[in-house]
Amino acid sequence: MGHYLEKLLEGWIFRSRWLMAPMYLGLVGGLFILLVKFGQEFFHIVSHLASFSEQETVLSLLALVDITLVGNLLIMVIFSGYENFVSRIDTADSEDRPEWMGKVDYSGLKLKLIGSIVAISAIDLLKAFVHQSSGTASFTTEQMAWLVGIHLTFIITGVLFAWMDKIAGHGSSDH
Repeated sequence: MGHYLEKLLEGWIFRSRWLMAPMYLGLVGGLFILLVKFGQEFFHIVSHLASFSEQETVLSLLALVDITLVGNLLIMVIFSGYENFVSRIDTADSEDRPEWMGKVDYSGLKLKLIGSIVAISAIDLLKAFVHQSSGTASFTTEQMAWLVGIHLTFIITGVLFAWMDKIAGHGSSDH
């Protein structure tokens, strides 16, 4: 009887991974939201192109880069998370299948995510500096220091994650 209960419990625990599937579908919905925001920003740039200064154009394009990087981050989480925690995505015969798909374990995903967060933070920091130099925003020295400090915190976190993975023996060329 004990063995039967153990098998039953383990079966339910194993199948509980499918509770994550709706969350990944929600992230796919997040991609649609980003697409709408990207389109809005793109059409805003196009419609104001003649009146935008060079700095306003650069800032607007950086906003598009920012949205794209967040989209890339979502794709990594959706694909890798689903494959690592729910089920394999059966697209092995597709020529469009990303090379990294199916090869990124949780450790590699963690490093790719922190790398994306650092890139997003760098874009936001660059936008703040462009705003500051153009005179369209006036950040205090303290606010700028916070932005730089947060960005450095992300960089240090990424380096520490990579170092811990190397120590644990998880580092490989697939990451």
